[in-house]
Amino acid sequence: MKKKNLRLIVSALGIFMVVGLFAGCTKKAENNTNKSTTSSKSGSEIKGSITASGSTALQPLALTASQQFTAKYPDATVNVQAGGSGVGLTQVSEGNVQIGNSDITAEEKLGADDAKALVDHKVCVVGFAAVANEKVKVDNLTKQQLIDIFTGKIKNWKEVGGQNLKIHLITRPDGSGSKAIFEKYGLNGAKEATGVSLTEDSSGTVASAVKETEGSISYLASSFLNSAQNTKGLKVLKYEGLEMNKENITSGKYPIWAYEHMYTKGEATGVAKAFIEFLTSEDVKPQILKLGYYPVDEMKTSR
Repeated sequence: MKKKNLRLIVSALGIFMVVGLFAGCTKKAENNTNKSTTSSKSGSEIKGSITASGSTALQPLALTASQQFTAKYPDATVNVQAGGSGVGLTQVSEGNVQIGNSDITAEEKLGADDAKALVDHKVCVVGFAAVANEKVKVDNLTKQQLIDIFTGKIKNWKEVGGQNLKIHLITRPDGSGSKAIFEKYGLNGAKEATGVSLTEDSSGTVASAVKETEGSISYLASSFLNSAQNTKGLKVLKYEGLEMNKENITSGKYPIWAYEHMYTKGEATGVAKAFIEFLTSEDVKPQILKLGYYPVDEMKTSR
């Protein structure tokens, strides 16, 4: 009788251990399933549509990043529009877009209260260079020569070592971030001459006007000048003997550069937050360099 009871007890213990082992495996499988569900869910939660508008200098990167972003998150849409930094800042401040792209800070364009309501996200750095029609026989300008040309004091290329050819200024409209940056860092704060220049509102139209107008001069961003097709017919001028390139800009030797900003009204949320984080991630860094921008973390100087 005792042996029979002992056998029953041993059998019961065996059954209990098997059940416990099965339950543990089931629990582990459930946990793995939950982890997998959570991981995929995080991607599926990024859905909706946003609009980013503003800086034409930042537009190429914003467009490329938006295509990569929507390929990764097919339920999300990022519409990228130009219009200039002033437009981007005004629209995001008024709540008409979710991201305002700008070459300049909000404080430089908006009132104090409106600027304070925006959150700044520095996404990259862009350089600016003076460009002339390819037939101009000048390769370099000093800071003072550049100032004198754009303020209308110097009117002929022969005054700076070129041929006897009238200088035609092609500038940007007020509200352009490119104009503000070029005046601040290229012209030492001097204002461009008014009433004697042709005004164009985008990088593409500026480039076309310079290519088509003999003796003309203007300025364009490194992101635009990064393309051989875009620079055909243009001469990119050195500034104080320095070329606009990564080495000179990141070292601080070449002064005409700016941070590219993406502003949101309040802290970024939803698709806007995900897009800004994606654009500044290692996934997009190769595109930043490829498109003629410079990563913020590689700058050896700051402003």
